[in-house]
Amino acid sequence: MADIKLAFGTATAFTLSAYTSMTAFATSATAGWKSAYVDNSGNKYLDALVTVELAAVNTAPANSKAIFLYAFGLIDGTTAYTSTGDGTPDGSEGTLTFPDVTANAIPMPRIGVIPYPTQNKAINAGPFSVAQAFGGILPVRWGIAAINHSGMVASVSAIRWIGVHETVV
Repeated sequence: MADIKLAFGTATAFTLSAYTSMTAFATSATAGWKSAYVDNSGNKYLDALVTVELAAVNTAPANSKAIFLYAFGLIDGTTAYTSTGDGTPDGSEGTLTFPDVTANAIPMPRIGVIPYPTQNKAINAGPFSVAQAFGGILPVRWGIAAINHSGMVASVSAIRWIGVHETVV
């Protein structure tokens, strides 16, 4: 009798060119980053797990003392994203202007919070489930967005994702 088990794709790094490998990801209530979308129409992953690696920075925590991660997605694999300046991503990697995260709702579901409670400590955060943000199902196209409201200029080493699927063994 066969068993169905979880299996994983290959870990893939998001492009971080908007902040030159995100070594200058400044703290802000409105200035953030967004990934390019990931096309899930071929792999048909059930979920994607996201991790974030931050280098140690010798800056005291302030503001919300955290980096916030959000997910965005489309159910129509052919429709382009449209950005209206309200924190809606356009599907390409780069900067993203959020509504003030201290006072406004964000038009994307949050997938995780990376606390920054102590300065000069490297942080490996996650894995964060993208599918969980969409009721347990990964959209045809999806991506992530982040805003740094930690008080530090973040030095992001990498943001990676890995697809999750099932296999019969």
